[in-house]
Amino acid sequence: MAHSSNNRHCCFSRLYLVKNTSKNFQDRLGRPAGSNKIDNIGDYPCEYNPKVHGPYNPARFYGTPDTPFSQLKLCEVTDWVKRRNKSPKSIVGLFSRAYWRWSHQYVQPKRSTAAPLIHSIAGMMLIFYIMNYGKIIRERHYKYH
Repeated sequence: MAHSSNNRHCCFSRLYLVKNTSKNFQDRLGRPAGSNKIDNIGDYPCEYNPKVHGPYNPARFYGTPDTPFSQLKLCEVTDWVKRRNKSPKSIVGLFSRAYWRWSHQYVQPKRSTAAPLIHSIAGMMLIFYIMNYGKIIRERHYKYH
């Protein structure tokens, strides 16, 4: 039991060391602590309020809701795309929320099925097909006889 306690303490001390290193880096640059983007990585979203939203759910979007894409008319699509936040942080957040939704639905239930394994294999097959598409298309018209 004492060994796992030491591992936990070691993990927290490493996290503390990383936070301290980033703060020391900011001090050397002469910037205020909140102005650098290093502090915002790994924090809760700015829109999250624990008193309003309750426990944090990484699969939930805490920004202001907008019309779902499936309910748009064709003439409204361009305005909807213009309203999106296209910063790298928001795109990473989009992929993170999608991963957590998938994980909550397929990987983390009490009685999980083979679905996550099948999804992973299908994803790898698609990635390798895209990677090798140039070789595949060159051999398309060969006759093997």
